[in-house]
Amino acid sequence: MKNWVYFDLETQKSADEVGGWDNIRDLGLSIGVTYSTLRGGYKIYGEKQVQELIRELQRADLIIGFNHIRFDFEVLNSYSWFDLKQLPALDLLIEIQKVINHRLSLDSVASATLGTEKTADGLQAIRWYREGKLLEIAEYCCYDVKITKMLHEYGREHKQLHYINKFGQKTNIQVNW
Repeated sequence: MKNWVYFDLETQKSADEVGGWDNIRDLGLSIGVTYSTLRGGYKIYGEKQVQELIRELQRADLIIGFNHIRFDFEVLNSYSWFDLKQLPALDLLIEIQKVINHRLSLDSVASATLGTEKTADGLQAIRWYREGKLLEIAEYCCYDVKITKMLHEYGREHKQLHYINKFGQKTNIQVNW
């Protein structure tokens, strides 16, 4: 059985606090979550377990996420001598962008495809981090991993995802994964 690892993380700081999006490495990990098909379950990592998280990603046959190559890997690269962008990865956002030539949010694809929405956003997760509410961050991050997994599975089965275009119409995105 292949070990596909679905992955997401939240950060300690916002891009504004570290001087912009060119400094993603400085955002710091608050919580990372994986779902391993081999393990059949979720695992939650705090900053103290970041090396264990990186090892899990390095052992994966495929890492699946949403904007994880540009964002999440870059956050983790500040904790690693190894460039995580070298790992086998399927970034759903990159695949969607190839088809429709622009970026979409996880929320917009999830709501149109699955009829579900995210439970919070990254800025709320940063506020929770400052308040010491790591459980709230973990729950939110787990749900984002679940949404990503469900979108990937839907795309594999139906060869398409959906989003609402600027005219308010549900639009198909052809995918091949």
